[in-house]
Amino acid sequence: MTNYYGEHSKVWVSVDCIVFGFEEDKLKLLIGRRQMDPGRGEWSLYGGFVGADESLEDAANRVLFQLTGLKKLYMKQVGAFGAIDRDPGERVISVAYCALINVKDYDDKLREKFNLEWVSIDELPKLYSDHNEMVRDAIKLLRRRIKTEPLSFNLLPELFTLTQLQHVYEAILDNEIDKRNFRKRIKQIAIIEKTDLIDKLTSKRGATLYRFDRKAYDEDHSFKL
Repeated sequence: MTNYYGEHSKVWVSVDCIVFGFEEDKLKLLIGRRQMDPGRGEWSLYGGFVGADESLEDAANRVLFQLTGLKKLYMKQVGAFGAIDRDPGERVISVAYCALINVKDYDDKLREKFNLEWVSIDELPKLYSDHNEMVRDAIKLLRRRIKTEPLSFNLLPELFTLTQLQHVYEAILDNEIDKRNFRKRIKQIAIIEKTDLIDKLTSKRGATLYRFDRKAYDEDHSFKL
């Protein structure tokens, strides 16, 4: 390291990870009790400080892997949060990232290890510092992108019913969707592939299972709902 910029004050840079999952037809957030001061015991997102040899994205990926044990997650930067008094301990600027995971892919032992809980966004408690603001901004980002990016499939198992897919859209948009119109539009999207398999666990009558055709999407990135 050099001695440049010595006349300027230094600040800490951290990343905070907003991890969304979909369960019981609800959009949920992974949160836990803060294990350090200041704010020990308060509900909080999970995060960490950026290392001297890390980019912001590297730090976010590291934190997400520590938290979930999963790699190559859908992750987007939400924004930077730098209010002067946002952290009573030090001058800390945090860059928030949101990630989407399938809850069933998440090892519950890790959740227990970090003492975390899945909480519905409709029942979200007061979080540490400006973490509620981060979550609100992340939801706005998802709502902007869900009709032009196939992000909803990151919250679902590999095989899903159209009802499950509709419920993901309704949970993110916080709005009921007309079933007939939704299915008509979905069936016109080439990257959603119908299978010969039937779901008999969540559907009494038996519903057709579909899958996201990632190869088709990677070839032309065409998606609009």
